[in-house]
Amino acid sequence: MAKTLILNIDRDDDFGRKAQVNSPIIGVQLNLDAANKLGLVDAEDSDLNAIFFALTLYYSLRRDGKDVEIATLCGDINVGVKSDQKLSEQLDTVITVTNASEAIVISDGAEDEYILPIIQSRLKIVAIQRVNVKQSKQLEDSYYRIIKLLDEDKVKKQFFLPIALILLVWAVFAIFGMAGSGFGAILFTLGIYLLIRTFNSEKKLAVVWHEFRAGLLMGRPSFYTFILSLVIIAVSVFYAYNNTFNKDYPLVVMILKFLAEITWGVVAAGLLTAFGRVSDVYIREKKVLWSYWVVPFSLFAFGFIGSILFDTFSDVIWDYYKTNGFLIEKFYTLSFWGYITAGIIIVFIGAVSYHYIKEQYMTEQYEVDIEQQTKKLLTDQAK
Repeated sequence: MAKTLILNIDRDDDFGRKAQVNSPIIGVQLNLDAANKLGLVDAEDSDLNAIFFALTLYYSLRRDGKDVEIATLCGDINVGVKSDQKLSEQLDTVITVTNASEAIVISDGAEDEYILPIIQSRLKIVAIQRVNVKQSKQLEDSYYRIIKLLDEDKVKKQFFLPIALILLVWAVFAIFGMAGSGFGAILFTLGIYLLIRTFNSEKKLAVVWHEFRAGLLMGRPSFYTFILSLVIIAVSVFYAYNNTFNKDYPLVVMILKFLAEITWGVVAAGLLTAFGRVSDVYIREKKVLWSYWVVPFSLFAFGFIGSILFDTFSDVIWDYYKTNGFLIEKFYTLSFWGYITAGIIIVFIGAVSYHYIKEQYMTEQYEVDIEQQTKKLLTDQAK
């Protein structure tokens, strides 16, 4: 007789977030315990109805003499690729433990059913049951349901955050008497927000914010060098803009001259940022980041080669607009080849010296780490 798995799906991990239950939850007793824990924390959660329905179905099939097992899979609050990867890994674990060959899928909404193709790739699905919560007349009031929905953390982040951004941006522009420009700023802000949501970069931004706070509170050099780098880039941009975009140049010439003007500002900002990062690691861990050795060489090479290329191409294109002819004499000047040669030599020196340092210092550090790990392993075994 084929073994049937009653599979309850919690794609956004309510059991883990609210009741602190580890998943996958395999077996009738563990599922009962998980249901009780979630019920004590949030008795109105729809996942509670789904797991009790799964348990009811389990007991019913057992009375009919069926060979059944029950399991609950939990994903992640960031519903999507991450949650579905977790569900897939947990499904493999459940199949290994239960040896089930077919499944009855239980869910509390269409969102959970997005992973049906994942389940179908591993098990034969014999039935799908969506559990709908029955409510009294009073609880069916629209206002109540909207309030309860908006109380969910996931909905708050997706619904209130863009509204809050719109209100804040509009208020700032209104305070400064620029309400007309506020609409454009709102579109820009929402565009940035949608890009962040599209590429799932919320956690990356959280890490950046954490580093920013830590640098401010702990006085890390990288915090201040980063601020200085932003100031240098801002000054470079304003300086380059005043020197290029207020003159009678074609657009492509203005862009090239603008890039040539900001090149050394970018180099200086990059050097300061790298210096702050290296200083941070050395102060905290007494460790030298040899991997950053090549950064100054690369930045200086970019400064020499990038500035002369942008400047020369802008002059050549400007001459073409004035004379209607393409003149290449600009590429034969001593300054052009001097800058190019200097950049290539700097890159060569950086590459050779980095290769030497990598062999001498980074290999030695790797061997030291291996030796320390071996000693720790032998010590643990002796104990």
